[in-house]
Amino acid sequence: MKSSEATKSTRRNGLIPFRIELETRMEQPRWLGAAVSLGAMIFALFLGGVILSMAGGNPIRAYSYMLKAAFGSWGVFSDTLVKATPLILTGLACAVAFSMRLWNIGAEGQFYVGAFGASAVVLAPLIPLDSPAWLMILTMVAVGTLAGAAWGFVPGFLKARYNVNEIISSLMMNYIAVAWNNFFIFAVWSEGGFQMSPKFPKTAWLPRLTDYVEKIPAFRGLTAHLGLVFGLVMAGIIWWVLYRSKWGYEIRLIGDNPRAAEYSGINIKRNIVLVMMLSGGLAGLAGVSEISGVVHRLQGAISPGYGFTGIIIAWLAKLNPILVVPVSVLFGGLILAGREIQPSGVPKLIQGIILVCLIASDFLLRYRVSIVRRSWES
Repeated sequence: MKSSEATKSTRRNGLIPFRIELETRMEQPRWLGAAVSLGAMIFALFLGGVILSMAGGNPIRAYSYMLKAAFGSWGVFSDTLVKATPLILTGLACAVAFSMRLWNIGAEGQFYVGAFGASAVVLAPLIPLDSPAWLMILTMVAVGTLAGAAWGFVPGFLKARYNVNEIISSLMMNYIAVAWNNFFIFAVWSEGGFQMSPKFPKTAWLPRLTDYVEKIPAFRGLTAHLGLVFGLVMAGIIWWVLYRSKWGYEIRLIGDNPRAAEYSGINIKRNIVLVMMLSGGLAGLAGVSEISGVVHRLQGAISPGYGFTGIIIAWLAKLNPILVVPVSVLFGGLILAGREIQPSGVPKLIQGIILVCLIASDFLLRYRVSIVRRSWES
C-alpha cells in the first residue's frame, strides 16, 4: 500500500524515482584518464556524425573516406606524418607548460616566431649561404628554438614578476607574432612584391625520405622529413625531464600543490620563467621543422592552427609526452583528410567538438557519479 502511495506521489509531483550523487575522488585509477579521454573522443566523433547527418551527409561514408585519405597507403601515411610533425612539438610545448598549471595559449605565436628565426638565418643571412647543409640546419634549429623561447619568456616573466594572467598575455602575443612575420613578408623579404620570401637554398631544407630513393627505392614519394625525428627525440627527452629528473618533480609538484612546493624551498618564479621558455622553444622548433621541412620559404599561411591544435593534443594525451606522439598522428590525419572532403570545415568542427568533450570529461576525473534510488515517505 505504501509503495502504491509513493508511486502515486512520485507521478503527482513529477519527480524521478532516483537521484544522481557526486562524490569527490580522493584518488584515480591509473587507467581512468586514458579511458575517459578515449570515451570523450568516441563521443565527439558520434556527435560529429550526428551533425553531418543533420547537414545531409553520410557520417559513416565520410569517416571511412577520411580514414582512407590519411592512412590508406604508405604515401598518404607519410603525408600524415608530415602534418603530425609540428603537432608533436606544439603538443609537447603545451603539455610541459600545463604540467605546471601554466596555461600557455601562445604556442601558435611561438611557432611563427620560430619559423621567422629559422628564415632569418637564410634571408638576413646570419651565416654564409654557401655553408654546408649540416651547419645551416643546425643554425636554423638553434635560432628558431631560441626565438620561440624568447617569445615564451615574455608571458613567463610577466606572470612571475607581476602575476599577469599568462592566458591573456600569451594569447595576445600570437597576434603580435603574425603581424611581425607579415611585416617582413610584405616589406623586407618579399620576392618581387609577392606575399612570400625567396625560396631557401637546398642546403636549408630538412632531408626527406624521398631524397634517399637512389639508395632505398622503397622511399620513393615518401615526404616525411627530419623534423619527425626532432619530435620523437624531444618526446623522449621531455618524458625523462618530467618523470625522471629532479626538475620535472619540481614542475609537477608546483602544478599539483604550489604551497607545498614553496614550503619545500622550490623557486616558483624562476620555474615559471624556465618552463614557459621551454614550452616556447618547443613550439619554435615546430616552426623550424615546418618552414625548413615543408614550406622552404617564409610566408603567411604556414600553420592551419598547429599551436591551438597542440592544446587539444596535450589534453587528449593527459599531458603524457609519449602519448602526444600517437595523438598527433591521429590529428595529422584529420588535418590531411580535411583537404580531401567537403565542406572543408568538417575537420575543424570535429576538433572543436573533441576539445569541448575533453574539457567536459574532466568532470568524471574529479567526481565519482552514482545513481541512487530515492526513498519515499508515505
